[in-house]
Amino acid sequence: MSFETILTPEKIEQYTSQGYWLDRTITDFLDDWAARTPDKVAFVDPRRAITYGELKDEVDRAALRLLDLGVEPGDVVSFQLPNWIEWIVVHYAATRIGAISNPLIPIYRQREVGFMVGLAESKVIVVPRDFRGFDYPAMVDELRGDWPALQHVLVVGGDGDDSWAWFLARETTRDVAELAALRPDPNDVTLLIFTSGTTGEPKGVMHTHNTVVAANDALPQRLGITTDTVFHMASTLAHLTGFLYGARLNVQNGATAVLQDVWDAHTFVELVAEHGITYTSAATPFLHDTLNADNLAEHDLSSLTRFCCMGAPIPRAIVREARTKLPDMVVLGGWGQSENGLVTLGIPGDPEEKIIERDGYPWPGMQVRTVDVLGEAVPAGREGRLQVRGPFLFVGYARRLEMTRELFRDGWFDTGDLAEIDDEGYVNISGRTKDVIIRGGENIPVSYIENVLYENPKLETVALVAVPDPRLQERACACVVLKDGVEEFTFEEMKAFLADKGVAKQYWPEELRVLTDFPKTPSGKIQKFQLREQVQA
Repeated sequence: MSFETILTPEKIEQYTSQGYWLDRTITDFLDDWAARTPDKVAFVDPRRAITYGELKDEVDRAALRLLDLGVEPGDVVSFQLPNWIEWIVVHYAATRIGAISNPLIPIYRQREVGFMVGLAESKVIVVPRDFRGFDYPAMVDELRGDWPALQHVLVVGGDGDDSWAWFLARETTRDVAELAALRPDPNDVTLLIFTSGTTGEPKGVMHTHNTVVAANDALPQRLGITTDTVFHMASTLAHLTGFLYGARLNVQNGATAVLQDVWDAHTFVELVAEHGITYTSAATPFLHDTLNADNLAEHDLSSLTRFCCMGAPIPRAIVREARTKLPDMVVLGGWGQSENGLVTLGIPGDPEEKIIERDGYPWPGMQVRTVDVLGEAVPAGREGRLQVRGPFLFVGYARRLEMTRELFRDGWFDTGDLAEIDDEGYVNISGRTKDVIIRGGENIPVSYIENVLYENPKLETVALVAVPDPRLQERACACVVLKDGVEEFTFEEMKAFLADKGVAKQYWPEELRVLTDFPKTPSGKIQKFQLREQVQA
């Protein structure tokens, strides 16, 4: 199968001739480093380590086995795995044969996974036997009847003939030499990654090999990355942040990456000291937790020189605390989306005001502008709709091409965010035109959660609003009006209902307000700004 995209020959020519698109795949980089430094450690996870030479061999074996299962170029391979080396192997093996990787966040449950795998028409799905007490194979069994395209389920940690270990170990008549002929065109789609969704359902963002390689290509120059850099990633690899900077950035640079499958600041401090970690990318709450880790003073963290905060503002107090407790570490803020990778990032040496009051400076090749409601450019320092264009942009929403085209104007993608751009070109995200709540860098899809709660027979009206939080920046509060005759709806009832509906726990509202009515416009629309002020007061 194949996905229709908005990619054009003109765009391919433009970004290739300008040097942004390198016509390389991630497995090209893997092959290079496996030949040059086969004994160097490529990845470390909580269970094992793997060298570049070992990783190449394991990827090649998995690629041949996928071919044995009938996976062909353009087919989708879904995988809902923690930050384990098996995640890396599945992604690279799919890439090797021209299949499309569809990583799924481990916290997703029946509702999200059912929709995403169904839209992707995945041929194979790989899941853990269990992770953090959840039975993933049981969920897949429950949903499998809704996925006619799915042919194979592989279980990491399983013990049957569907186990990942059995899959890798089984005999094949294929020769590894076959793989060279299957190297994909770098302008083919390689990634289908889902947004949190703001209109009731997630959107499948499509990237090519060229767009995701380009998104990482400029980092070494700006951040001083070398083959000696040791990366760390605790955010899920199924977010674009984790995908780019946890699963691929080290391989593009011949470096080592340390993966953490469950975030814990105490453990992170130990990992920095043990492995000499120099760079991590994470949401601001991860930095807050690190600075307050109970073992921080007991370990040498002088190797950690870069902490890039993605997805939420960095409070001034945290920046100053970081400078006091970890003086060798530079804190930088950045902004991006699943649709466009990392668009802006601070520059080492930026003054404190730029770190705190701005969301970074654009990457080479990425252009940003702000426009008014008519699409006319607004001057520096004035708020407008933030639009982006450049070589990191996605090539469309899967099976939503008309929706994709509606968000582009003359090559500019409307991000749905409001921003100001100062005289020096630094961006300040000032608001959102999309109805989302950002909790610790994670988008909570407001319409989606509201629609689920509307299914509860006790509720007449539902609205989710943000409430401020000193650590997470925002939390979700569910405001509800009960139906006539209903006397009570408790917080515990709401949690049980969302669990029964298969909604990921990370999306659950953390507060509940039962109200008699909502503030509304004369036409009956809920005035969320008033409701938000009411709740926050």
